[in-house]
Amino acid sequence: MTIRIREIDHVVLRVRDLPQALAFYCNLLGCTIERELKGRGMTQLRAGSSLIDLVEVDSELGRKLGAGPGLEGRNMDHLCLRVEPFDASAILTLLRQHGYNPGEPATRYGAEGSGPSIYVSDPDGNTVELKGPPAP
Repeated sequence: MTIRIREIDHVVLRVRDLPQALAFYCNLLGCTIERELKGRGMTQLRAGSSLIDLVEVDSELGRKLGAGPGLEGRNMDHLCLRVEPFDASAILTLLRQHGYNPGEPATRYGAEGSGPSIYVSDPDGNTVELKGPPAP
């Protein structure tokens, strides 16, 4: 038997300000709330066929994980979300209109091959890569 990875199932991010994180992931990037586990301090977001779990740093679960996001505590390197359609100009404009400072589009390698992508930081400093389709 071999294990075959098909796609990212979920990513867990620790956040300092849940409403601000929800505004970024839901209002700006189009995720929807799938489940809220208030007793654990976790909100699960639907991101296409995957989930992004947001864990509040000050919650019971969040406190078990040590320092929160920032210079002393990192959650991960980055999260890559496949975006379709991918219109770099429109994405940059939208992010800037909402006060974010995205990086310049570049060709980067991902699960489907090399294609365009844009990096942006969410409200907690987590790097999010918005990835387009592979180049023909």
